[in-house]
Amino acid sequence: MQIYLNGEAQQTACSNLLELIQELALEGKRFAVEKNEMIISKSKLEQTPIYDADRIEIIHAVGGG
Repeated sequence: MQIYLNGEAQQTACSNLLELIQELALEGKRFAVEKNEMIISKSKLEQTPIYDADRIEIIHAVGGG
């Protein structure tokens, strides 16, 4: 299916947000997820399905100084 990840069209076979996070190698890192303009808590990622044409924004924190 096709989703929009951070504004860009992308193909994915992931069925939920946790799978997408794992595919993007973000698991264990600091990030925030928004699906169709709603913030999704990390505890709900596995229970949140992904559908064709969903708009997903993932913001991840980068440390430094």
